[in-house]
Amino acid sequence: MSLTLVVLAAGMGSRYGGLKQCDPVGPAGETIMDYSVYDALRAGFKRVIFVIRRDFEKEFRSTVGIKYERAVTTEYAFQSIDDLPEGFAVPPGRAKPWGTAHAVRAARDLINEPFAVINADDFYGADSFRQLAVFLKKQPSNSTHFALVGFRLGQTLSKNGSVARGLCAVDTHGRLTAIREITAIESCPEGARDNSDPRNPLYFSGSERVSMNLWGFTTVFMDELISTFPEFLRSHGDDVKSEWFIPSVVDRMISQGSADVSLLPTEDAWFGITYREDKPGVVATISALVEQGVYPGRLW
Repeated sequence: MSLTLVVLAAGMGSRYGGLKQCDPVGPAGETIMDYSVYDALRAGFKRVIFVIRRDFEKEFRSTVGIKYERAVTTEYAFQSIDDLPEGFAVPPGRAKPWGTAHAVRAARDLINEPFAVINADDFYGADSFRQLAVFLKKQPSNSTHFALVGFRLGQTLSKNGSVARGLCAVDTHGRLTAIREITAIESCPEGARDNSDPRNPLYFSGSERVSMNLWGFTTVFMDELISTFPEFLRSHGDDVKSEWFIPSVVDRMISQGSADVSLLPTEDAWFGITYREDKPGVVATISALVEQGVYPGRLW
């Protein structure tokens, strides 16, 4: 079965040099996204769809896309603020598109098979893609069984400030029951602490599983995005800052019994550049993985 990787990259701008998605972290100038695509190809993914903005298509293709086009079938979808169902319009004052679910929906005309979704600027590790590929290869296109790779909370924190994470709750069968957003979590001697309410901080061991937006879906999820976006717009479309997120769509499907989601636990460490000060640690980690032979010194 052919598998597709959907990379959410519409947040990238045309001036690549100052953006973390194109910041070199590997020994030959590789970006974090390079390692994700490389790991996906090794796991058996055969096609990559980049969701980008139309206004920097030319620059993206010539600067970023060209390296992948030589190695894998590469296609592009375009997230636009005015990509709306018939009868809806962009409200006055809105400046940005409608969130991660809207970004995935942008690839609706290109998806006919099981697919994975990742953020462009997150490092997920080879095991994550291997597990996801094994799972997706078992799913028919009309399966209502999805997957989410779950990372240990303590392996996703920054030493340089607080972060937001999606805390996963699962049942006894390892199926996702809910994702709770914790918005100001940081390392502490006890493991991790959420300071969203400084008067009543929440403490965690660090072993809890969290979502870093690495999903496995079938075409059923895309059908859900197409059919429910109008409802979101009717409820939230007038709010110029409203966003339609993947977890909210998944939560709805779970609560309605129209889908279930297996949590695939990985011991790989997630990392990314949340703060500028995170970059030296990311570079050092990549260097160590190259020295260990996990990655070649030059990917492409």
